[in-house]
Amino acid sequence: MPQYRTQGKIIADILTTARDMNQDGQGVGITTLLRRGNVSYTRMTKLIVDLVGAGLLLEETLEKNSKYKISDKGMMFLQQYVQFEDFAQSYGLRL
Repeated sequence: MPQYRTQGKIIADILTTARDMNQDGQGVGITTLLRRGNVSYTRMTKLIVDLVGAGLLLEETLEKNSKYKISDKGMMFLQQYVQFEDFAQSYGLRL
């Protein structure tokens, strides 16, 4: 039976991508987030709106393209998520 990712895990994957793939300091595009997040374009755009609205991602518009960076608040969220995920797994739970 396939293991489905939760909304929290998908958000963590998006934030991790925004953190790790931002090598030039200008952010990552939606294509990179789509490939690494492995969700549909429609779902990704909704998630990005939510994450930007919550202050977890920063959006920068360059010409016609938007680039996304993880914010300090997003870094704190990701750190706490990883810590909680490790805690849950220590009890045999899967998030």
